[in-house]
Amino acid sequence: MKLVRFLLFPLAVLYDLITSIRNFFFDVGIFKQTTFKMPVIVVGNLSVGGTGKTPQIEYLVRLLKDAHKVAILSRGYKRKTEGFVMLNETHSAEDVGDEPLQFYKKFKKINVAVDANRVEGIKKIIATKSPEIILLDDAFQHRKVKGSFYILLTKYNNLFVDDFLLPTGNLRENRSGANRADVIVVTKCPKELDKNQQENIKKKLQKYKKEIYFTTISYAEKLSGSRQILIEELKDYQVLLVTGIANPKPLTDFLSDKKVNYQHLKFADHHHFSSTEINAIQQKFDAINSNRKIILTTEKDFVRLEGRLNEVSFLGIETTFLDVTSTSFNLLIKSHVQQNQRC
Repeated sequence: MKLVRFLLFPLAVLYDLITSIRNFFFDVGIFKQTTFKMPVIVVGNLSVGGTGKTPQIEYLVRLLKDAHKVAILSRGYKRKTEGFVMLNETHSAEDVGDEPLQFYKKFKKINVAVDANRVEGIKKIIATKSPEIILLDDAFQHRKVKGSFYILLTKYNNLFVDDFLLPTGNLRENRSGANRADVIVVTKCPKELDKNQQENIKKKLQKYKKEIYFTTISYAEKLSGSRQILIEELKDYQVLLVTGIANPKPLTDFLSDKKVNYQHLKFADHHHFSSTEINAIQQKFDAINSNRKIILTTEKDFVRLEGRLNEVSFLGIETTFLDVTSTSFNLLIKSHVQQNQRC
């Protein structure tokens, strides 16, 4: 695979040229950007997949929802509907995408919508719901909207500065795109990441002159869904792990650390499970010869599997800032919201 990617290097150079010209046209005003008289906070990345955008959006929702009317706008990746959709109780993951449905089910006080056209989507949310803040999910490259604040995510074990353009690497655009960010958040860090290691990463990112924060993934102490048992009890179960996410390794590492005995059925990111696949998963689970067995999945996968298997549970996650940097980050976001409230 690495050899194939290397051989595709000329395509990566061409891709870099095309995306750089596009960004230049936006930067100089040849391509139009639309601004809004309210905070529009953009969460995204330079790389494809798996940087932790969903838990970062959820972190912002928890931070802001009690004091403000919050709305989330997402593209609704792999959904079967088209155009603008405001989520309601009747929608499935196939209708609106798994991540938007997860947001909707998790936070009852906010509005969630999907639209590939972010400009029109924001206009329709404002017209129908009058939000005070809009969070744009995975929209760093959607430059037709000019956000008021940009949060750029990059994975600890695959920093964008160490990557290259598609298809040779995983970058959606040139590293210089980081200059549009207001802050850079290094995600999925080890909990024990010390100050020296943090400083080394900051040195690698210092040319972009941004505030840099470090986060890790914290797992819930208890499962949700069909079986609401403590994580510590999982080692006494035979676990059938079903995932359809970009990078399940942090989860499998966590389960291994907890001495959990599991079989792993791995599917592609945002995978829509067919009836045949559902039946195969159920049969594999039924064949496990144990009175203590459980189907375990991620929260994102749960919204696609709930009601289709006889039972399924998920392990929730949250973004947690290392050390005390959450205080600084929270104040920065709240200050931005206060300064950019609609006139």
